[in-house]
Amino acid sequence: MVVPSWCPLDAGAVRDSSSTSQDEQWWPIARQLGLRLQRARIAKGLSQEALAHAAGISSYTYQKFEKGESRPGTPMNPRLRTLIALATALDMQVEELVGELSE
Repeated sequence: MVVPSWCPLDAGAVRDSSSTSQDEQWWPIARQLGLRLQRARIAKGLSQEALAHAAGISSYTYQKFEKGESRPGTPMNPRLRTLIALATALDMQVEELVGELSE
């Protein structure tokens, strides 16, 4: 398995969603992705509600994503289909949206 350079997990790590240390490592990445979503949305002149509707997710979920959260206190970890839907609604490729994320 090839792990991207920005990923805080090493190739042998097992994901454990209850692990606070992993959550702490993911926060900078989640916040950076949230900021990219916000900037892309504003550049397209869309409201949070309009983008959420276009991507097929709730406004609440999208608002959390812009903050880098999935649930309060948990870094965002959207499904691939959600990332694709958001990128499509923003007329972007997923690669443009995710880009090179770093801590």
